[in-house]
Amino acid sequence: MKLSEEVRPGANRYVSGQGILQDLEAYLAPFKELAVITGEKSFQVFQDFYPKTLSYPIFHYDGTASVENGKKLAKEIGNVEAILAIGGGRLIDTCKVVAQELDCELIIIPTLVSNCAPYTPVAALYHSDHTFDKVGYLNKVSHLTLVDYDFLLATPYDYFVAGIGDTLAKWYEMEGIIRQVPQEELSASVRLGFVSAKEIFKILFADSKAALADLSKQKVSPAFGRIVDTIIELSGTVGGFAGTYGRMSGAHALHNGLSLCPETHAILHGSKVAYGVLVQLAYTRDYLEIEKLLPFYRENHLPASLAEINLSNPNLKKLKEAAEFAASPVESYRLIDEKVSGEKIISAIKVLESLVSKK
Repeated sequence: MKLSEEVRPGANRYVSGQGILQDLEAYLAPFKELAVITGEKSFQVFQDFYPKTLSYPIFHYDGTASVENGKKLAKEIGNVEAILAIGGGRLIDTCKVVAQELDCELIIIPTLVSNCAPYTPVAALYHSDHTFDKVGYLNKVSHLTLVDYDFLLATPYDYFVAGIGDTLAKWYEMEGIIRQVPQEELSASVRLGFVSAKEIFKILFADSKAALADLSKQKVSPAFGRIVDTIIELSGTVGGFAGTYGRMSGAHALHNGLSLCPETHAILHGSKVAYGVLVQLAYTRDYLEIEKLLPFYRENHLPASLAEINLSNPNLKKLKEAAEFAASPVESYRLIDEKVSGEKIISAIKVLESLVSKK
């Protein structure tokens, strides 16, 4: 049984729009035994927005998104019918581990627009020192994901930018794999995932600038709503339909490798992935595509150079270790080049530095 190859489009129920959390009590009413898992900052943001008191036991995760913390929380919580996850990507991925351990339902209220964690059954899991552990393919998908546009106006600007960067990778990472595969070998589901990835690309280019401006104005608009649902919902459907063809390749592999460089820990997941997109394009020698993308990166404040991911004076040994990790057999760079090596990735990084410096 390979969960990574199954068609799993996303949440059992996905509800988005304005005023969604006004009906939270009705959404939670079917569950008699429920526990809340959240982070301190996330829960404060939620309490500032939601006027009522939640009458459920509240537990806090440790910020790592680790299997160990998920299992620890499951032991503390005991038997419940459902877990209510309130927070960002790492909190949500922790709760997926908890829900699987307890074999209970998972309800998600994202407090940030920064990735597809609230929608997909896949989890990015880390060690306690914040270095990357693995991609977890969970049995449980979200029973209910509640996306309230008004509430998500509280998303910090840089997290929203990171969400755009993470979602942009859907097209480039999948295209980097698909270009090597004869069309007649692609299943119907993979083809649907590929079309979805292209539509995501179009929405991002059409609406990102306006959505970021509306976030700054604290204004819900059609563009803001489209970008919210593109980052959270649509991006999750790509891997949900396309499986290993549509989840990750070079950009995410480099992100995972960069977790070995402590200087990059302060850079958000999606922003590092966005940087990885450009490195991947340099790796595949798609230089004209990089030229076309750089104005979009500048306009939307996405990182395009080592300096912009806190590696202005990189520890070369560490950077090489990151590249070797990205090229390792357990990582997804091999999906675009079976003969990938850390040396080739370092060469691509150098090429990108050269291209960016000329702009």
